[in-house]
Amino acid sequence: MFDVYQVRKDFPMLNGKTMQGHPLIYLDNGATTLKPQIVIDSVCDYLTNYSGNAHRGDYDLSHEVDEHYEKSREIVQQFINAKRKEEIVFTSGSTDSLNMVAYGYGLTHLQQEDEILITVAEHASNTLPWFDVARITGAVVHYIDLDETGRLTLENVKKAVTDKTKVIAVAQVTNVLGYQAPMQEICDFAHERGIVVVVDGAQSVPHQVTDVQKTDIDFLAFSGHKMCGPTGIGVLYGKYELLKNMQPTRLGGGSNSRYNSCGVVTLKNPPYRFEAGTPHIEGAIGLGAAIQYLMNIGMDNIHRYELELRKYCIEKMQQLDNVDIYNPDSQGAIAFNIKGVFSQDAASLFNSYGIAIRAGQHCAKILDEFLKVSTTLRASFYFYNTKEEIDAFIEVCKKGDDFLDAFFK
Repeated sequence: MFDVYQVRKDFPMLNGKTMQGHPLIYLDNGATTLKPQIVIDSVCDYLTNYSGNAHRGDYDLSHEVDEHYEKSREIVQQFINAKRKEEIVFTSGSTDSLNMVAYGYGLTHLQQEDEILITVAEHASNTLPWFDVARITGAVVHYIDLDETGRLTLENVKKAVTDKTKVIAVAQVTNVLGYQAPMQEICDFAHERGIVVVVDGAQSVPHQVTDVQKTDIDFLAFSGHKMCGPTGIGVLYGKYELLKNMQPTRLGGGSNSRYNSCGVVTLKNPPYRFEAGTPHIEGAIGLGAAIQYLMNIGMDNIHRYELELRKYCIEKMQQLDNVDIYNPDSQGAIAFNIKGVFSQDAASLFNSYGIAIRAGQHCAKILDEFLKVSTTLRASFYFYNTKEEIDAFIEVCKKGDDFLDAFFK
């Protein structure tokens, strides 16, 4: 039985942290998440008790580091049901992972007039690299239309695909509108036509069961810090044959098995060809601890509870006449505005009551073309949030009618 109040005891920042004199209500989980003590302890344990380098030494301490580092890779493999651990590449985060695919795969596999399909709802990390790869290779970026609510549908994917389409790069759950893409159906359709599917999983992997074999995703990117892990660590999953045919975007120690003075380089097999230099060892170990923590709770339990929280919040917000909600029926973050109040000003109002939410364009700067508003507020939940926190959030929403009086009270 999932008990949110018991779970909250695991998070130091939920036990005494205040903001503006109020207990912290953290509703910016789409940006980053809080860390449970077990993750903090795992990082401190490495730094305190076996802080050596990985894959570098022929002595016991280094071997101990190797064991913990590679154990984390195996935990990630299990978590997303990858076929083999060599399909798990440690990166600095989703941004790094998506750039690695765009430059490491895109530059060597795309040609003049080849087509890359994205949507206007994509994060900058899944947009800007493809713009640049298109500029370099002569490929073209086209957009898959969203439906009237902001969803990516298989029907619109089919309309956008041509015989020149080589890559589809989309988020499984978008970071502003929070709609779930039909990834398995998209992958099935794409693979019938030899199209590679690149998935931004930053907003999906932390919140639901992920099975890359069932979905048949080609590449998947996600970040540790959005799932209770440390910052600066992420994952690129890639099918092994695709990784073998992909070039590393960074070279250095650890990525090669040999090279000579003539410039002949023999790269290591994946994943190590992509992990040049000293890796973020404590980050990988912390990520492993975070994933084990999530698996112990159960991703189905997390997903079910978060949907319940979101439904509760939407029902409360829909009773207010001073709020515009842009995605009432999605499953991720809630995008909204207080009528007549600039989003950053509204976020400052929430801050004054100890509530952390996000304001702005959320790194999705062409989505305004669809939403017809330049900026929004975003409230995003995780499994440690409560209905009582949502009630407090709703009370501040109500104060937006008298914004200046409420803010300067």
